[in-house]
Amino acid sequence: MREATLERNTKETQIKLSINLDGKGVCNINTGVEFFDHMLTQISTHGLIDLNIKAKGDIGVDCHHLIEDVGIALGLALKEALGDKLGITRYGKAIIPMDETLVLCAIDISNRPYANIDDPFTTKMLGEFQTEMVKEFFIALANNAGFNIQTIILRGTNNHHMVEGTFKAFARALMEAVSINPRFGLPTSKGVL
Repeated sequence: MREATLERNTKETQIKLSINLDGKGVCNINTGVEFFDHMLTQISTHGLIDLNIKAKGDIGVDCHHLIEDVGIALGLALKEALGDKLGITRYGKAIIPMDETLVLCAIDISNRPYANIDDPFTTKMLGEFQTEMVKEFFIALANNAGFNIQTIILRGTNNHHMVEGTFKAFARALMEAVSINPRFGLPTSKGVL
């Protein structure tokens, strides 16, 4: 089983997280930021990843530390759960429509972290969630998982749909990238990821 459990505590946040890459999309998520919980649920549901996250943070300041630190923790858990990466598909992509919105996401599990996250949002807040944190979350995840993550919002006017479409596209691309292809050994011509 490709699983990981971790705990990350700082002066700003306390996070307990477990992940199963070969799950069924079962999740139990509580970060104290309801819109963010909804987005993390999309990763679990649409990526078929079992995900448990309990996080507390200084959200009285704002949601920045909490969301970034969950991105760090999730990235570290993904890296651990992937282990030696033998047999993974490595690349994943998805184009997701959500009402008037259309979002593209591509992932490379390359051990070369990079994130290029489109964020044309016109609303600063969705509930207690700052829309600028979409980019910060995926940068933190990419840097700690060793992923290259690229998202583009091809069209959209509703900020909720654009953010949710981005998380759903990431989930589907991730599901493809971590899937096992029995024809692969280590999916690289270099011999190492």
